Amino acid sequence: MDDAAIKQLINDMSRVAVVGLSPKTDRASHGIARWLIGLGVEVVGVNPGHGSILDCPVYPDLREVPGPVDVVDIFRRSETVMPIVEAAVERQDGAVWMQEGVVNEEAARIATEAGLPTVMDRCLYKEWLRLAND
Repeated sequence: MDDAAIKQLINDMSRVAVVGLSPKTDRASHGIARWLIGLGVEVVGVNPGHGSILDCPVYPDLREVPGPVDVVDIFRRSETVMPIVEAAVERQDGAVWMQEGVVNEEAARIATEAGLPTVMDRCLYKEWLRLAND
C-alpha cells in the first residue's frame, strides 16, 4: 500500500480488533490499544486468556468478535498469522495490519487477493505519526 492509501485507512478506521492484546502495560499491543481508544476508536481485543482489557471486550478468537472491524491489527508471531488472516477474509473485515516484526508473505497475499488492504511489518502508531502532517 502506498502512503496515501495507508493514511486513508488510518483516518477512516473506527473499529479495530487488536489481535494479541496484552493486559501488560509495557507491551506494544497494550500501548497501541490505549492510543486508539484515546483517538475515539472502538477497540476489541483478541486474546484467549482474557474477557476484558482496558475496559474493552476481549474474545478468544477473531471469528468470535461480533460484527466487522475496519482493521485487524496483528500482534502475533509471524508463523501464527495465517489463521487470523483467513478469519479476517471470511469475516470480510476492512483491512489486515501486521505490526512491526510480523511478516508472513503468504498471509499477505491471501488477504490482498481477497480484496483486503494489507500492511505488513509496520507500526500503526508510527505510520500515523509519519503521515499525520502530510
